[in-house]
Amino acid sequence: MAGGSISGEAGTRRLLLGNEAIARGAVEAGISAATAYPGTPSTEIVEALAEVAEEYGFYVEWSTNEKVALEVAIGVSMMGLRALTAMKHVGLNVASDPLMSLGYTGVVGGLVIVTADDPNAHSSQNEQDNRIYGMHAYIPVFEPSGVQEAKDMARELFDLSEKYSTAVLLRTTTRLSHSRGEVVFGEVSRPSREARFHRDPERWALLPPYNLRKHRETLERIERLRGDLSSWRFNWFAEGDGDTLVVSAGAAHMYVAEALETLGVKPPLLKVSSVYPFPRGLAEKALEFERIVVVEELEPVVEHQLRVAASEAGKTPKIFGKELFPRVGELNAQLVASGLARALGVKYEPPQGPPAGVELPPRPPTLCPGCGHRAAYYAVKLAAMRARSNPVWANDIGCYTLGFYPPFRMADFTWSMGSALGIGMGISRFSKEPVVAFIGDSTFFHAGVPGLINAVYNRYPIVVVVMDNEVTAMTGHQPHPGSGFGPLGEPRPRVSIEGLAKACGVEFVEVVPAYDVWRARDATERAIRYVREKGLPAVVVARQRCALVELREKRRRGEKVTVYRVVEEKCIGCGVCVDRFACPAIVREGRVVKILPELCAGCGVCATICPAKAIVPAGESA
Repeated sequence: MAGGSISGEAGTRRLLLGNEAIARGAVEAGISAATAYPGTPSTEIVEALAEVAEEYGFYVEWSTNEKVALEVAIGVSMMGLRALTAMKHVGLNVASDPLMSLGYTGVVGGLVIVTADDPNAHSSQNEQDNRIYGMHAYIPVFEPSGVQEAKDMARELFDLSEKYSTAVLLRTTTRLSHSRGEVVFGEVSRPSREARFHRDPERWALLPPYNLRKHRETLERIERLRGDLSSWRFNWFAEGDGDTLVVSAGAAHMYVAEALETLGVKPPLLKVSSVYPFPRGLAEKALEFERIVVVEELEPVVEHQLRVAASEAGKTPKIFGKELFPRVGELNAQLVASGLARALGVKYEPPQGPPAGVELPPRPPTLCPGCGHRAAYYAVKLAAMRARSNPVWANDIGCYTLGFYPPFRMADFTWSMGSALGIGMGISRFSKEPVVAFIGDSTFFHAGVPGLINAVYNRYPIVVVVMDNEVTAMTGHQPHPGSGFGPLGEPRPRVSIEGLAKACGVEFVEVVPAYDVWRARDATERAIRYVREKGLPAVVVARQRCALVELREKRRRGEKVTVYRVVEEKCIGCGVCVDRFACPAIVREGRVVKILPELCAGCGVCATICPAKAIVPAGESA
């Protein structure tokens, strides 16, 4: 599609992801910049914006981490321009330091912060509800319920941000981010403002003499929003039958609509998209009812605000919420229908599950065929055995987290970005066994460098293995400072991981091709022995370009991929390639093994490690 999925004139109708709809809304609002660190389920927002940045005249970057992404966007806002920054829910933890101060200073140019929460933890380490961040930072929070509304709301939130001089949080969830819906495009406002730094040291410099005043001003702004948002068009009330009001928030509204249709009832309904601060007028309307049922995902944010409003008003309605709907996991139409049926006193028979015997077999996630991480794990495990050690395996966030699964079992813990180094250091100070910390290239730039500096300065005996596949692979192959290219594939300076490690003061730094198992094994063994003897950190960079990127580019160039085959008469059935290396392209077939040519990436590592030398390139004789 020329120009990208979100390019088009007003009136165009297109099927978009929720994330793409948000991106289109930002384009229509006339943003000057968009920043992000990739993370599911938020990644497609800035990917879509990057495709049309040149066409519509704004700047896009993949930042080194979410803190930097937010700070760049704040700087753009200080210039009087509009900016969007996007991140997954745990990314907001990284950005929380500037976020808390942003609640005090407010903004000049409109600033929308998209937090893509992940109920059910589909691709995350937790289920945190970032609406609470808004309450903590005094930054208003808004939730769209559908794809078209996501586009329209994103556009209008820039106006609201500037009207009230506040950044805003646009909270979406995995289900909305990755759902598709028809979107009608609106007019695009191209960036046309003069960029001028709004010098105001008393506002921007967060110093003790001014902070109490700013705190008071922030509370006043929230109260003004609480009064004004009752008439915001994305909040609405629908008359219905009975004395029980159903309040729905964000994406949960779609489940409510489906559930009410299934139940065949039509109670009064209050749909709220400005979830913090909860509008005063809508709270007063809600408290006219004797019974209130609140449907929202994860934490009882709206429920809590309604309970507080009831207490302040001296009213005692019966408010239902998390006793009817789970606080853990995603909602769905069946869960919502079940809870509403109990509250409304109607009969509901949940649909039965699939018949016995048709459940799919469990499929644990695995590294891709040809992935350099698999070869690196294999080599490092061999190195530990040769060094007669039983390391503590410290693992981080990325594709390589899959080292947790059999047969490697090389992730004793995985916490958050960069924690393999931080927590690993704490363990290494007192552990009799070596600590080997695995961290990816993108994660190294994101949060690994401060930990490495700490390891050098405080003399921690830790082996750091940087799994470098030259891209942010887990989220869809976005660039990072070590990739050598930018958001549109344009050449960029390449920041050297090994150069950074040496600049941090690490004396033992070796770079090995991940596919060269024996070199990687020997380098890691030397690193383990060095750490034991010197009590200092060592870094091994295991480098191999992501196999998916490599295959894609070979196909674009028309190059043939040389796959491998097993010479059956030579195969001794030892299982090294299947049981210890675990390439998904290799399967057992009776006594011997077979390579599936449609899955083989042609890396050849299996041929290297085969003790019987029974694996050769297809087409070659044994």
